[in-house]
Amino acid sequence: MSEFFQIAIDGPVAAGKGTVSRLLAQKLGFLYVDTGAMYRATALLSLRHEISLNDEDKVIALLEKSKLEMRNPLSPTEIDGRLTTIILDGEDISWAIRTQECSDGSSKVAVLAKLRKVLVKKQQEIARSQDVVMEGRDITFRVLPEADLKIYLTASIEARAIRRHTQYLTKGINVSIEEVIKEIKERDERDMKRKTDPLQVMPDAWLVDTSKLEIEEVVDLIVAKVKEIRNE
Repeated sequence: MSEFFQIAIDGPVAAGKGTVSRLLAQKLGFLYVDTGAMYRATALLSLRHEISLNDEDKVIALLEKSKLEMRNPLSPTEIDGRLTTIILDGEDISWAIRTQECSDGSSKVAVLAKLRKVLVKKQQEIARSQDVVMEGRDITFRVLPEADLKIYLTASIEARAIRRHTQYLTKGINVSIEEVIKEIKERDERDMKRKTDPLQVMPDAWLVDTSKLEIEEVVDLIVAKVKEIRNE
């Protein structure tokens, strides 16, 4: 058990992990770590250098030569709707990694076993030095298996599709709800059936269904649970 408090959150795409985790970290004074952004950044790096996302050794070599940083809370100039700030070799790529191309690319590099080991090590190093709220798809069982609180955050396909559709419309991306449902189902399929660290619900994880809950309600539920664990 780490001397620092670790909250590990897993769950499928558009379940609300990012927003809940960021607000939770703010309330508790913890560091918010978006591990999915690290996979997105790796995909962006590979695409920019025209390296095949299937060429694991080249992708890892490129990643290890690069400097990837995560920063929050946000500075006044960074309050533009982002959840966290990602810096790659001195460049703010917080929005560059949020494209559909990077989203697709992240799920492709996420199946690379050796690459995952490299990123998992980086994530564990972060959690050893401070209190964290870390979210992703393998946090409760691979990255932080001894976390003080493990959560599997989920929601119905319909609820997730509506959220993702709203995000797209806000960004000016014109896509139908049917296309979004198809995209989510395909992403779930990739995440849950990949050979290396597939998305799964651990027996000791607290299952939280956000389908009918507001973000603030979810955050308050988790804060209450943390206080209970810490006997506050």
